[in-house]
Amino acid sequence: MRKDTTIFSELQEFFQQNDAHKAINRISNVMNSLKLHKNKIGIEKAENSRYTTIQILHLLLLFPFFMVRDAYSYSSSALGNMFRLEKDVFYRFMRNDNINWRNIMYLINLQLINRISCRADNKKSGKPVCLVADDTDMPKTGEHIELIGRIHSHVKNISILGFKGLFLARTDGKTQTILDFSLHGEEGKNPDKPQGMTREQIKRRYAKERDDKSQGQKRVDEYKIDKQTRLRDMVANAIKRGIRFDYLLVDSWFTCKELVHFVMRRHIKCHFLGMIKMGNTKYETKEYGALTAKGCIDKLKRVKKGIKYSKKLHCYYGEMQVTFDGIPVKLFFCRRGKHGNWNGLLTTNTELNFFKAYEIYAMRWSIEVCFAEMKGLLNLGKCQARNFTEQIASISLCSMQYNILGYVKRFDSYETIGGLFAEVTSGTKELSIVEKIWLLIIEVVTSIAEQVSADYNELMESAINGNKHLKRLFEPYLKGGEAA
Repeated sequence: MRKDTTIFSELQEFFQQNDAHKAINRISNVMNSLKLHKNKIGIEKAENSRYTTIQILHLLLLFPFFMVRDAYSYSSSALGNMFRLEKDVFYRFMRNDNINWRNIMYLINLQLINRISCRADNKKSGKPVCLVADDTDMPKTGEHIELIGRIHSHVKNISILGFKGLFLARTDGKTQTILDFSLHGEEGKNPDKPQGMTREQIKRRYAKERDDKSQGQKRVDEYKIDKQTRLRDMVANAIKRGIRFDYLLVDSWFTCKELVHFVMRRHIKCHFLGMIKMGNTKYETKEYGALTAKGCIDKLKRVKKGIKYSKKLHCYYGEMQVTFDGIPVKLFFCRRGKHGNWNGLLTTNTELNFFKAYEIYAMRWSIEVCFAEMKGLLNLGKCQARNFTEQIASISLCSMQYNILGYVKRFDSYETIGGLFAEVTSGTKELSIVEKIWLLIIEVVTSIAEQVSADYNELMESAINGNKHLKRLFEPYLKGGEAA
């Protein structure tokens, strides 16, 4: 047995006694099966540490399943009672600039994706594999956080303190996997207030000097790169690591000629499918010359059956073959009701019809579901650490936790990830209560043993073994003694 997986071996021995703990046992089984080499983490085990770097990573991944909010609350948790570590061990790990979090994510993700891809239901689904890109708000409360600034929240339509998180996910229609992410800020419109902050506020922000070649510094450098460029880098990196996909799905903010050209130049067979802005961008047509999106719609209205109505989707729609910056593409237009606003889709796959394009693009909603579930269940973006490296570590852990939950859901047929998470945490909540009862029993039996001059171990064994219900409940503790 590998030393790095002894944590899961102990967990499995503990939880397999009770069917109520099936969910957490399943998660520990999956995590135990994932192969991680210590050389891929980026740091070596500390000389005075009882646990290896991989074991510390495993424990951090288990935090939300044991209702552990952060390293500070670890010691008082059920997980902390099983595996004794000081909170500083976790803090040092997450602050370490040499840990390659992106590499760790891909090492785990590729193993999960490969297992899913081998399933028969995946091969027969007929749905394309898509990469989905989108950003989300990461609100913060502390002005002293490294690189913190004000961003425009499109959800609330106001300026908020925080980061923009750019995420790249993979979906096959059933399972969503977070592949990569980066954190960004916004410069703002006022030159006297860079990032919406006064000069004094910027001076008060936490700052750390890092080695230029460290992984932490690389993530800081990414912060300064525009999201369009970062998205192309993410997709290129995903392809380089072996990720294959049929479509890249984006919203109108990311749709641009640079990204379309980028997708078309890939050596794998893939296409672009994204929303377009109904603005002044020109598209070349054979019959009418250069037209805007609204101009295309006007021309379609004048053509017989240029605009059709779908009873199935309850919308008006039309399509047109055009050229976008020299690339043949197809535009789709859709409107709800006679007086609704027109929306547009652009794809490099000119063989698609409207209904298929609509169906594929609907898969982009999966990343919005990811954001909602990660924020609601796994506290995505809730980390208030000042160190930027810790912010990266927190989001990386959250992404891996979500991917593991998605994998278990896929194989065990849970209706939702939320339902799976609820079952996991209910089992560990029961564990916390049992532990408290166990400590009380120890205290009472110790007191009785002292008063009657009896042997503590014999008295405890007699008390537990004499009751089958108590024996089943506390058997794991009897095996491990008080330390369990």
